[in-house]
Amino acid sequence: MPAAFFVVRAVVTEAEKRAAFDRWYETEHLPDAVKAFGVAKAWRFWSLDDPSLHQAMYQFDDEAGLNAMLKGDALQKLVADFNREWPEVKRSRETLVLAQEFPQ
Repeated sequence: MPAAFFVVRAVVTEAEKRAAFDRWYETEHLPDAVKAFGVAKAWRFWSLDDPSLHQAMYQFDDEAGLNAMLKGDALQKLVADFNREWPEVKRSRETLVLAQEFPQ
């Protein structure tokens, strides 16, 4: 079974809030999400083309694990935490399945 990924894109439009958002995501949100989702790997990115764009990616062993997380309570709690801390930050979510890894 190929790996599956959960991607969250957030747009932090206010430049003066990006450092605080980055700190919160690094020290609280990402560690909480990794633990709650039960994933072994996660990444965070800031766009070089658009400094307001932040992306987090969580790797699941397979699509079944990703689907189980999407249907569970952990995601709802993390979304509520995010909304409480950063109500003005718009986000979108995407789910992906690995089609190819090169080289293996």
